[in-house]
Amino acid sequence: MLTVFRYFFGRARGAILGWGITLALLGLYMVGFYDTLAEQREMLTMLIQQYPPELMAFFGGAADLFTPAGYLSLEFFSYIPLVIGIYAVLLGSGLLIGDEENGTLDLLLAQPISRTAFFCGRLLGMAAILAAILGIVWIGFVLGERGTTMDVAALDMLYPFITLFAVLFIFATFSLMLSMILPSRTLTATLGGLLLFVSYFINSLAQLDENLRDLAEYLPLRYYQSGAAIHGLNGDWLLGLFGFGLLFALLAWLLFLQRDIRVSGEGSWRMPFFKTARKQPR
Repeated sequence: MLTVFRYFFGRARGAILGWGITLALLGLYMVGFYDTLAEQREMLTMLIQQYPPELMAFFGGAADLFTPAGYLSLEFFSYIPLVIGIYAVLLGSGLLIGDEENGTLDLLLAQPISRTAFFCGRLLGMAAILAAILGIVWIGFVLGERGTTMDVAALDMLYPFITLFAVLFIFATFSLMLSMILPSRTLTATLGGLLLFVSYFINSLAQLDENLRDLAEYLPLRYYQSGAAIHGLNGDWLLGLFGFGLLFALLAWLLFLQRDIRVSGEGSWRMPFFKTARKQPR
């Protein structure tokens, strides 16, 4: 299992560095800009009041831009699940099916390793990749916060990344589970991405439309704390997100144990009623 983990994690070095360093530089610049923004508080407050509430709902709603929590939410954490969530969906959807479609999964499983060990190695690798990316970004935020009046401790700055990791993990494992059911990685990634976008938009608009609030209760991003997590994590929300993520991983594992591995290529629905009826001999 550890060999599978090390190989899969090592293969993702480019993605880890690419996503991590890019977002860390964004955080470094954004956090360092906090003092400049505070100096223009009066003018910016008037400007923000002119924005339609429908627009502000997608950036943390009416959070106070001039507090550390509000600023971090508006400038980064409110929209970042949608950005890096795309990578999480692609990672989960191709965790196993990617190798199956390119014709290498059956060769890997022919080695002296159980399906359970292989699955767990890949699952841990996926979690470690997401954690490594967020860890690099967190370092960028901590470095950017030095010398500013934001005054957020490094540990407190870590909390929003923990709740972000929980959200990414649930979308990644949901996509992994879908990949064990649907006939292709493309369709899996499409549906996983659709859930991500629907969850983001409904959760944002639920702040304005009461009719959407009940629906938002069933979506993962409802329990994402964003920048407000610097004041402390909501343990119930966090356990709920990780619990459903592990549940999706468990279902994916059970389906993987029963799966007939394809030699290569995409699968099909295999529904008998779609087959053309054979002509009976006279």
